[in-house]
Amino acid sequence: MSHPALVLHQFPFSHYNEKARWALDWKGLAHERIDYLPGPHAPQMQRLSGQMQTPVLAIGERVVAGSAAIIAALEELAPEPALYPADPAQRARALELERHFDEEVGPRIRRALFSVLLREPAYTCRIFAGRRSAPVRAAYRALFPVTKQVMGRSMAVFDESAVEEAFAATHEALDLVAANVGASGQLVGDRFSVADLTAAANLALLVRPDHPDMARPEPEPASVREFLARFAPHPATRWALDQYRRHRTKRS
Repeated sequence: MSHPALVLHQFPFSHYNEKARWALDWKGLAHERIDYLPGPHAPQMQRLSGQMQTPVLAIGERVVAGSAAIIAALEELAPEPALYPADPAQRARALELERHFDEEVGPRIRRALFSVLLREPAYTCRIFAGRRSAPVRAAYRALFPVTKQVMGRSMAVFDESAVEEAFAATHEALDLVAANVGASGQLVGDRFSVADLTAAANLALLVRPDHPDMARPEPEPASVREFLARFAPHPATRWALDQYRRHRTKRS
């Protein structure tokens, strides 16, 4: 079956963007990817989609913003292999977990990570602009103090109490995953679903997934290694790595 052209407008390293990439790859949908630099992306996304966040997926002439909306659109476009469980109760639970991780967990895990990353400006610029030309990398690094302030305020990473709460919420999210994994290794029922995809994509910020789409530059600063090490013993981080090994397909 032929589909409209698919173009994903994205940040290369982002758990919400990873959700969209994973869904596209899971369904075997060929697509183009256009990378943006955090900060300068905002007016570009505004013109494209009427809002300032990534990911945004163009499906032919249709523009869909947000990872949850993108997955819903892909379920209609390519129903198999499904990410929504067929059983109504399981589907409701999977969508509840997706919403929880998107709205409650994702922002807090990101805040915890960026409370470390924004103190490593050279490394953070390598994450964001490492694929760009040398002049673009140099310009982005020079302007990064402005981007740092904007990002820091938007994510509340300069608020010590908010950062402390983010680390606590991250541990709670790990406990939630560990408590809900069934005998099949999945969060809902016995098949991989949007719940697993969303949780694993969020937890990818806490681990080193064996997949190029979420690979961080090497070498990592000591502060980043220490950040990852504090979560490594938790069984939910090992679960996330297992989801990547078992279910994170390569790009079509």
